[in-house]
Amino acid sequence: MANTSSVEMPIEPAPPAYTVATTDRKGDKSLEMPQKHAPLREYGIDYRVDPTVSFAEFRYWAQVERAEEREAERLYLERRGPMTLKKLIKSRFSKGVHHENKKMDQHDSTRTGPSTEEKGGSEHTGAAGRFKNMFKSSESKDSQERQQGALTAPEASADKTAPNVAQGDSSTSSLDEEWKTAARAMRTAGWSSIFFLVTTDILGWSSTPFVFASVGYGTGVALYVVFGIAASLSGLMLWRMFTTMDSSRYPMLSYGDIFFRVFGPTTRHFINVAQSLQQFCTVMVLIFSKGRIISLLAGPNLCFIVCMIIIMAIGMVFGSIRSLQRLGWICNLSVWFNIISFISIMVAVAKYEIYYPPIFGSTILPKEKLPVKTFAGLVPDNYQQQAHGFAGIFNGVDNMVYAYSGAILFVSFMSEMRHPMDFWKGMICAQAFICVIYLFFGLFVYSYFGQYSASVIYQVINPAGLRTFNNVLNLLTGLIAAVLYFHVGMKTVYIEVFQEVFKFPPIASKRGRWMWYALGPMYWIIAFLIAAAVPNLNGIVGFVGGLFAVNFSYSLPGIAYLGWSIQSGAELPGEGFNPETGETVMHDHGLKRWTRGFMKAWYINIPCAIYSLAGLATSGMGTWAAVEGLIEVFGPGGTVATSYGCRSPVWG
Repeated sequence: MANTSSVEMPIEPAPPAYTVATTDRKGDKSLEMPQKHAPLREYGIDYRVDPTVSFAEFRYWAQVERAEEREAERLYLERRGPMTLKKLIKSRFSKGVHHENKKMDQHDSTRTGPSTEEKGGSEHTGAAGRFKNMFKSSESKDSQERQQGALTAPEASADKTAPNVAQGDSSTSSLDEEWKTAARAMRTAGWSSIFFLVTTDILGWSSTPFVFASVGYGTGVALYVVFGIAASLSGLMLWRMFTTMDSSRYPMLSYGDIFFRVFGPTTRHFINVAQSLQQFCTVMVLIFSKGRIISLLAGPNLCFIVCMIIIMAIGMVFGSIRSLQRLGWICNLSVWFNIISFISIMVAVAKYEIYYPPIFGSTILPKEKLPVKTFAGLVPDNYQQQAHGFAGIFNGVDNMVYAYSGAILFVSFMSEMRHPMDFWKGMICAQAFICVIYLFFGLFVYSYFGQYSASVIYQVINPAGLRTFNNVLNLLTGLIAAVLYFHVGMKTVYIEVFQEVFKFPPIASKRGRWMWYALGPMYWIIAFLIAAAVPNLNGIVGFVGGLFAVNFSYSLPGIAYLGWSIQSGAELPGEGFNPETGETVMHDHGLKRWTRGFMKAWYINIPCAIYSLAGLATSGMGTWAAVEGLIEVFGPGGTVATSYGCRSPVWG
């Protein structure tokens, strides 16, 4: 937990305690024995991982938050009116819902004159007033009640377990409204924005032809659809957990926050370390793949190890920037680069022959030009690029899974939404769109290139000018991605390992800045050393996909959802969080409670457990297949590249 002496965070004062009112024979009322006050509770960004906050309390405040968000969204849509094409276009350039609300308030005031509040009336008349009321506290009412020191007990028929908002009262009247408004002001994204974010995060179409070259038409189509549905299911699991455990009081910001609230602090540290390792491996992949592009652009005379050093040096320079705010417009450009590259590659594939040297230099295919061959079923060993037998087929599956990886950022996306309940709309649409793109591009290219459909398809096309053009586009987008992944991974390592374990200074401090400058180059050097030791792109991608992408996209969401479902189902009547006392009531603990929770929704929990185990099994087989493929590709008749060698795999 953060040091409260150095971080100024709001503290919620204890709500007034209920008192018991009694009546004597003469009808006089007296006050007796006030109930226990809720303790002072700190809240905010730093306290989202407070181990003293119970699972039930996280759920309680999330229920309150969702109710308020639904009302705020209803009032916003009421004020905005029907969506038109003009409004849709303008929304793409909007600064957010809160900025739009301010503009509508100004428009209303200029059209109708002074507000009713300025005239002495109530400000809470009409939709605009009701929207403002969502973010205002009943300060005068609370002050009066605290001065009296007592509250009238609720009616016996009231649902005491439901949030106060359900009873028409201010659910968080004692919460610091300035903090709450500021926290919500950061949440501006709608579900249409989520569509673009998820698409940009996941979409990686260039390796889809290689998948079909490994598994064939029928298997490829079937597995792309199956994994797309499974990726959507994982997204729905994360969405369900987020909406029932996130609130302005205790916001969820990262993938590890889910595991903290379901299983505790240890699992959060494990997830964050694993996430940083995946980001590190992604940087390693990008160093190698972009080194191949430098080699193609420079020619066969430039040592391949030098090509990777160039990429490492560029990463060191741009990695010294601690804030990525200035890179936003460059990231938008990378989307357009991808569209241009997508179209130009399809034109080249349909009109020109294959460029063979990169294939001969990095695969186990025969080192001679053979007729293009495609297969409806499984691909024979003689036409596999990476390995023979089951390992060769599963290397294609690894790349397929890697292409759907991206769930690791879903929690971050939801934390940016003004109405997270709508996340599923953008996510489902994005997954469907991605699946269609994968099938279309993969089938199209495989039909023309067959067994020569390389994982980096833009490096095996003709003519030379178009190949160079696509190499430059992919070099630019790859460098942007490498810097982004470096920042995500390095900051996670710094905060979770160096700052928490080794007590390094905060990254925003002067000493922390110098530590960042010192550790950043070490990060790039280690990534380069590993990439140069295993110079085979298909093998590295397969290994990262099998070990990390499968688990973050399939296994871990299933495990977290299973734990969440068991804890939710284990609650007994009379249990839960009491906001008046700040206590969580639980009648039992241990195996008995977990068994009861599992059996409460066994028809969901059993398939969820099978889903998680299937993901773990796929991860194990995928990692094994990647290792077997690397062993075979570095054997006789495989790649010409060697560890820390000069010979480039793209020149044969």
